[in-house]
Amino acid sequence: MKDRFFGELDTYLFHHGTHYELYNKMGAHIREIGGVRGVHFVLWAPHARAVCVVSDGNGWTPWRDVMEKCDDAIWELFVPGMCEGVKYKYLIVREDGSEVYKIDPYAYRTELRPANASVITALDYEWGDNEWRRDKKGENFLEKPMAVYEVHLGSWKKDLSKWDEDQYFDYRRLAHELAEYVKYMGYTHIELMGICEYPFDPSWGYQVTGYFAPTARYGTPEDFMYFVDHMHKNGIGVILDWVPAHFPKDDWGLANFDGTPLYEYADPLRAEYPEWGTKAFDLGKKEVSNFLMASAFFWVEKYHVDALRVDAVAAMLYNSFGRAEYRPNEYGGNENLESFEFFRHLNSILRSRTDAFLIAEDSSIIAGVTAPAKKGGLGFGLKWNMGWMNDSIRYYNTDPIFRPYHHHLMTHTLEYCFIENYMLVLSHDEVVYGKGSMINKFIGNKLDKLGSLKTCYTMMMGHPGKKLLFMGQDFAQEREWNFRTGLDWHLCDDEGHRDVMNCWRTLLHLYSERPVLHNDCGGPNTFEWINSGDCNRNIFTFIRRNPWNYNNALIFVCNFAPVERYEMGVGAPVEGTYKRIFSTYPDGSSLEINTVEELCDGRRYKLIFNLRPYESCIFEVPYKESTPEEKIKEKQVRSGIKKAHEEVKSDFSHVPDVKVPEDIAEKSAVKKTASQKPSAKKNTTKANAAKKK
Repeated sequence: MKDRFFGELDTYLFHHGTHYELYNKMGAHIREIGGVRGVHFVLWAPHARAVCVVSDGNGWTPWRDVMEKCDDAIWELFVPGMCEGVKYKYLIVREDGSEVYKIDPYAYRTELRPANASVITALDYEWGDNEWRRDKKGENFLEKPMAVYEVHLGSWKKDLSKWDEDQYFDYRRLAHELAEYVKYMGYTHIELMGICEYPFDPSWGYQVTGYFAPTARYGTPEDFMYFVDHMHKNGIGVILDWVPAHFPKDDWGLANFDGTPLYEYADPLRAEYPEWGTKAFDLGKKEVSNFLMASAFFWVEKYHVDALRVDAVAAMLYNSFGRAEYRPNEYGGNENLESFEFFRHLNSILRSRTDAFLIAEDSSIIAGVTAPAKKGGLGFGLKWNMGWMNDSIRYYNTDPIFRPYHHHLMTHTLEYCFIENYMLVLSHDEVVYGKGSMINKFIGNKLDKLGSLKTCYTMMMGHPGKKLLFMGQDFAQEREWNFRTGLDWHLCDDEGHRDVMNCWRTLLHLYSERPVLHNDCGGPNTFEWINSGDCNRNIFTFIRRNPWNYNNALIFVCNFAPVERYEMGVGAPVEGTYKRIFSTYPDGSSLEINTVEELCDGRRYKLIFNLRPYESCIFEVPYKESTPEEKIKEKQVRSGIKKAHEEVKSDFSHVPDVKVPEDIAEKSAVKKTASQKPSAKKNTTKANAAKKK
């Protein structure tokens, strides 16, 4: 081929797993050659005997647009006159002579299921979120509030005016209605389930076929760009669920793509996840790991998303996950060493070049998931705290009479909560498959359940870590989540459910306003028990504070018993007047209490007040002028936090040292090595450097 679109440098970087902007070259791209406008196709199919493009542009006629194999693995074709909106597939001839139609793994857009053809798309959109991106530049997200609203777009609300079965809102309508609700409630981020294209609705988007295409269920790629843009304009961050662990077996998808196990493992003991009936990505192939890394960069760069929540991390880290028989690694263990290397590489390069980060949905016992790669960690920004979630729900499921015997479930989580950068989650997984909604995890009548849920949310807000709550649980949805139907918004008209919503809303705003609640950089010194052993009364009392003194500190008192405590005594850290700024009872704020000099909870001062059944309260500690010693400590702590953040941003310890051969570098006009670190002033890939020069 005279005009190679996928040049020697692209090929070299791709085969070494370091072509991070691969989405700009692989797939179908509108371009102009010699004054002729058309579409250039690039495909990786090393074992195919022949490949052609079939489309509605050529009447779906095979072998009219035949691709040329430019080296041992890459196929290319420029089709003059082809334009945006054309639907297409690849017809691949396997080594045995059989033929199969495949979608484009790098397609930017697909048809609405059950159709599955890829669609030519230019991804043209005029972004208006410059202010948001500028404000996020170089930000340490661990110091900022992160209260996440997890949403399944297809079942958040239904458009009852539509006659079709789905009754989906489109991305643009969702953008406006969701942004209004999220801002009103006080969430800082929204996390979207199942946005990468997928064929099977009951998978909720976790069996992906389009790693570069937003699902067509709710509109076009441009519509989804509008969605993200509108969220950013309203000060709301966007997190996408991303699935690099596995993919479905559909014969038109990635499975046995060129007639061989290309994207999946060939080893039958590693090729599948039997529990899910899906294929496992072969991260030992550089081209496959590059495909997934390019997908992560794609959503960050092209769609401006702020973070990716990585699904099923534990499945990737263990060869034994969900398998009765597994292949040990080279050292005889069950860890998937290729996944470890993949995450270290991806997290290092993504956090170094962008302000985005990955969040691990991880149930493993692997240490250092959020530690930098150069310190032996995997480099994730945050990790879901599955231990906190499981232990808390076990406590909630216990009758208050027996809770004294399970008190440790609520206190044990504080023993490890600073080991990783955690996010506390009450996600969709906890309200499906017979688990019941959040309100029905508690014992008692409806009033007891409503009161318990409010105290649960208060305890959650006081516990260290970022926060995530699944849609519907903020107004105490009673039935389990069903992806086919909308939420029961009519419950908000009920006084009890509306009270839960108002309680959670107040907590969300309090969380964002108070740094002692959302700044997770201070470590263990930001949490302090007042009484962790009040098991017989089912009460937990603790302090959230800054690491140098009690200024701006908050005292939490959480009562998980249906019993009123008269003249309740709580130890206070300093003398003075304490203001109750929050109560789970609607009439419970605006109370000031003076300390009594009396020993309580091992402290010199004591607060005395009445605590009602299932009531939780938050008290503001009186402000005292910082001493010179405290000011010095504050300066030291802030300096340490800044240094740690800078170290993470500069972590290239697991980026492969791939040097471009001189002949390729000269042809591509590239004088830097492929792994050379971008400077602080100019952060471009080598491919961009070549293009500009």
